Amino acid sequence: MSSNRARKREPRPATLRVGGVTEIAAVLEGFGFDPDEIFADAGIDPKLIGDPDNLISYAARDRLFKESVSRTGCQHFGLLVGQRMNLKELGLVGLLMKTSRDAGTALRSLVQFLHLHSQGAVMELRVDDKLAMLTYDAYEPGLVATDQTGDGAVAMMLNAMRALCGADFQPTEASFAHRRPADIKAFRKFFKVPLYFDAEHYALVFSRDWLDVRPATADDELRHLLQKQVDALRVKHGLSFPLQVRSVLHSALLAGVSSEEKIAMLFSIHSHTLRRRLEAFGTSFHELIDECRFEIARDMLRNTSLTVGQISSSLGYSRASSFIRAFRRWSDTTPSQWRQQN
Repeated sequence: MSSNRARKREPRPATLRVGGVTEIAAVLEGFGFDPDEIFADAGIDPKLIGDPDNLISYAARDRLFKESVSRTGCQHFGLLVGQRMNLKELGLVGLLMKTSRDAGTALRSLVQFLHLHSQGAVMELRVDDKLAMLTYDAYEPGLVATDQTGDGAVAMMLNAMRALCGADFQPTEASFAHRRPADIKAFRKFFKVPLYFDAEHYALVFSRDWLDVRPATADDELRHLLQKQVDALRVKHGLSFPLQVRSVLHSALLAGVSSEEKIAMLFSIHSHTLRRRLEAFGTSFHELIDECRFEIARDMLRNTSLTVGQISSSLGYSRASSFIRAFRRWSDTTPSQWRQQN
């Protein structure tokens, strides 16, 4: 390793506002448990919940979900939490969405400013001639309860769209990046649309016509004022450049985009500039893409019933054998052995 290489900066743990975490407490109470006890067992000070703008780490929220599922025995615990969440849980970003001139503008604001509410995850809005798809993916490494947070995110998407478009809003399908649960009655009851499991993303699909609906709470003047506050927060709390690249890579890899040149184009910079900016943080594009592939692979192996060959293809490998060699390099074991152990 070159002696001139910058010392690698330790990445800050991804955080999120505790606004949405309060709903975990409410669901626990509904099961007859003391939320303070379970929060403490997960390493979270219950006093933090008093202010929705307080921050906790993604890892702490992940432990809380894992502990909550273990205590309640409810495998769709995250879905119950998401059913209780709406735009208010997004704080300032949620207010900005409510005042938008149309639902499409609101969703694009959510995609653009999600990191002000929740770091460690990324959302994307994809639109074609007839349909729109809003996706959610967690990219913070080391999480084990991504199925719970993902289920909650899709449920919240539905609530958010109804807040923006009215009670008549109806999606066409909902997708989940985990294996089909043994019992999906709770999913069917809430979504009332075709459900797809083992998907690449947590997502809600709906007619693109809904993007043109003007929310009842739209207010151009108030939105302008809120936008100034959001812009100020973005300057103060922006993601570090490696985290920005990681968030883009997570979606790009699943979309079949993995070249340094194409990722640099997404940031409107040359690949040489991308390389230099990452080196300033003591990392490289190849290190980040390896980290992302390993994290996505582990998530798919743990939460889905996709075969090793299907996972290999999703990550852009032309041959399963190449993926298996890479996975062994990352973990000193094969994908199949890792799945059995996890």
